[in-house]
Amino acid sequence: MTGDRDHRVQGPPDTAPEPPDGSAVPPAPGQLPVLGHLVPMLRDPLAFLSSLPAVGDVVEIRLGPVRAVVVCDPGLTHQVLTDDRTFDKGGEFIERLKEVIGDGVGLCPHGPHRRQRRLVQPAFHPDRMARYADVMSGRISDLVGAWRPGQVLDVYAEMTDLTAGVLLATMFSNPRAGRDGFDGLRRDTTVIVDGVYRRMLTPRPLLRLPTPANRRYRRADARLHASVHALLAERRASGVEHGDLLSALLGAHDDVPGAAADRTLSDPEIIANVLMFLLAGTETTASALAWALHLVAAHPRIEHDLQAEVDSALDGRWARHTDLPRLGLAGRIITESLRLYPPGWFLTRTAATATRLGGRRIPRGTTVVYSPYLLHRRPDLFEEPERFDPDRWLPDRPPPDRHTLIPFGNGSRKCIGDTFATTEATLALAGIASRWTLRHLPGPPVAPARSASLYPRRLRMRAEARKPL
Repeated sequence: MTGDRDHRVQGPPDTAPEPPDGSAVPPAPGQLPVLGHLVPMLRDPLAFLSSLPAVGDVVEIRLGPVRAVVVCDPGLTHQVLTDDRTFDKGGEFIERLKEVIGDGVGLCPHGPHRRQRRLVQPAFHPDRMARYADVMSGRISDLVGAWRPGQVLDVYAEMTDLTAGVLLATMFSNPRAGRDGFDGLRRDTTVIVDGVYRRMLTPRPLLRLPTPANRRYRRADARLHASVHALLAERRASGVEHGDLLSALLGAHDDVPGAAADRTLSDPEIIANVLMFLLAGTETTASALAWALHLVAAHPRIEHDLQAEVDSALDGRWARHTDLPRLGLAGRIITESLRLYPPGWFLTRTAATATRLGGRRIPRGTTVVYSPYLLHRRPDLFEEPERFDPDRWLPDRPPPDRHTLIPFGNGSRKCIGDTFATTEATLALAGIASRWTLRHLPGPPVAPARSASLYPRRLRMRAEARKPL
């Protein structure tokens, strides 16, 4: 991360007066000269973030010369997420993503967001979900049905292949992309997601150096943009309605009075949203699925109950959209996996004006950090928070405070594809459990990657064919 000379992140000049009351934000311990808290953020960021609630509800961290404040309280996090006029999309994490994606609905500022959301929302209307689920089921059967007994799987890579295939098929109606295309997409999205976190913590001048990592990142970025530009040009030239996500974006029309040009999505907006769906919809769902498979295999009782559920609900066929009401445990496993390992674990906003948060002064332009991982692991919010317990989401259990579970964010900026992602993950988990038992291989413990997405590193498992119970 870098900042300007007054040690704040890139943002509007701090000309607004500070609120008259409120005290300064307490700093996190362990700050080093020049580096600030860069060392723990690079060495073990999850442990560092989890230590901050003991300091306060709002805690200052320094990443090099840059000041940021971390929100540790669920109510204050809810305030940040729902007041997007005050806490706008921004901060170094968002800026690094914008370099690749642009101003799509997930990253654009408060001003244009409402219009873009109205235009993009129909692509995720519930009426479309059954059609998308049919595509998901087909891709799941293709991938999982091709596994062989005894095959050793790189689980995260397999799940990324699956989610990339689903995104391509639902967005582009199965474009000209064979195995090489899927492999290329998986590699490029992983390079981008891994690179965003590293680049967020790297001073801007160093990002321009021709290092191997910087060159690899720029090449992946260029390939992703070239592919999406080509697909958009091809679709515009054909003029054919395919009933897919791209057709929904091309056909989006806003009935709210305004300039004619604002009633549809421009090509740059379509490209930005397509890139956002590709990156977010591939990596995040693959991460949730991989963690779910890892956790189920480590808990034999839950594994047995899941197999009993899918045997009863599916009777040997692949899961479909209409099966979701009978896949309650599979859905709860996905929810609990998202609680323990939310893919988006470190996210930022920018204070658009001077304000207060939890009684603390927040100057205009300050980067505000919130962390689903931090909230999801607080023992005062979740009983035995480190324990994998899908039954905590049973309907007869006391529901958690709605501010405490935020794997998809909250408020008007909540992830637009949350239902798409959970539907895909639930169908895939059920399909895998109906045919295979996955076993861990000996080796070092599985650990989260130090990346923008909290995916599992070194998760290799052996597939064993199973028969119904």
